[in-house]
Amino acid sequence: MSHPVSVDVVIVGGGLAGLAAARRLDRAGVDWLLVEAADRLGGRVATDIVDGWRLDRGFQVVNTAYPRLSALVDIDTLDMRYFTPGVLVRRGSSLHRLENPLRDPKAAAQALNSGIGSLADRLKLAALATRCATYPPSRLLDAPEMTTQEALRRAGLSHRMIEELLRPFLSGVFADRALDTSSHLLAMVLRSFARGRIGVPAAGMAALPAAVAGPLPYPQLLVGARTLLVAPGMVVTNGGDIHCRAAIIATDPSTAATLLPQLPKPDMRGLTTFYFGADQAPIDEPTLLLDGDRREIVANTTVVSNAAPEYAPAGKSLIAASSVGVAAPSGASEAVIRVELARIYDTPTDDWELLSVVSIPEALPAATVPQSRLRKPVALGDGLFVAGDHRDSPSIQGALAGGWRTAGAVLASLNALTGAGL
Repeated sequence: MSHPVSVDVVIVGGGLAGLAAARRLDRAGVDWLLVEAADRLGGRVATDIVDGWRLDRGFQVVNTAYPRLSALVDIDTLDMRYFTPGVLVRRGSSLHRLENPLRDPKAAAQALNSGIGSLADRLKLAALATRCATYPPSRLLDAPEMTTQEALRRAGLSHRMIEELLRPFLSGVFADRALDTSSHLLAMVLRSFARGRIGVPAAGMAALPAAVAGPLPYPQLLVGARTLLVAPGMVVTNGGDIHCRAAIIATDPSTAATLLPQLPKPDMRGLTTFYFGADQAPIDEPTLLLDGDRREIVANTTVVSNAAPEYAPAGKSLIAASSVGVAAPSGASEAVIRVELARIYDTPTDDWELLSVVSIPEALPAATVPQSRLRKPVALGDGLFVAGDHRDSPSIQGALAGGWRTAGAVLASLNALTGAGL
């Protein structure tokens, strides 16, 4: 852009929320323009290809039960590669399996005999997951809100079950080791894990934003355009001014708070993913492993290439290990992770090649109590709107649903202005 342009709506940010908003505006026939500062679309959902390895920007997965995902994308086009519907938990010298009987009824008998928690624990967890999977979302969100840790205790789960299974699993999901996350988000997460399948696209997680953006007219997606200022009726970029009737700020929360000082920045949670390459996989199945020994260093780990061979060069295996918080790449942190992975997989890791350490200080917005119904206001007045998982639930679903919801609010505002003759 070398001269001022005019559109109905400017979307600032080309992550999942911005792309979902663009899809709804485009479907409604509104004149829109999306500007993205980076040289690609997708925001936090990205894949780097390094010497034949596909390294996502932190370990991420697609959950097929996310409602807005299936509404925007034909999941078959993602060419999904799935992980098993369960986990393996390392306790001492043994690995204990717990699978989701709602996804695989044959796993029900095995779950009853699992070494994870007591039989009463496993039955109570199954009952909790079943309620979340079968109750309408409105009923789940009408329930009294509390922290995740309190909700698990009120469900009758033992300290051992929480510490050996649920804390390591949920800390990786929420980036929250203390489990202060809202029970309303817990209910939605359990619902999606119980109802959906977990996997990654064969081409990497970057295939997801590419699929969301696929139907959009390419000339209206401006990458490499950094937004300098947002004001009522105008978005100023390094390529020129854009006049508009409404603007949607769909950036990360920190950038949104910078562009819109009236918008409070949420607390953010960090995650670090260590990627290793190995000549031989330490386990032969695509299953998430959790540390039930309560070391709280590795939240989860998996051999990604067991699910998606396309993530590794031929004859190689890709192992991902995630930790809560931010770990600066160093010999010390790498050595600690190697020791922990050797214990969890019960195999030497000295000859594994460290491929990358992906530290994301602002991986997810904190969702501490109160979150109410997981929806925050998106209309800020004067034609300014905000979208993102920090206004909904911190997840891929939250980003997609949040962008769609914000676009709906913009359409209602534009229709009101048109009806008023403005």
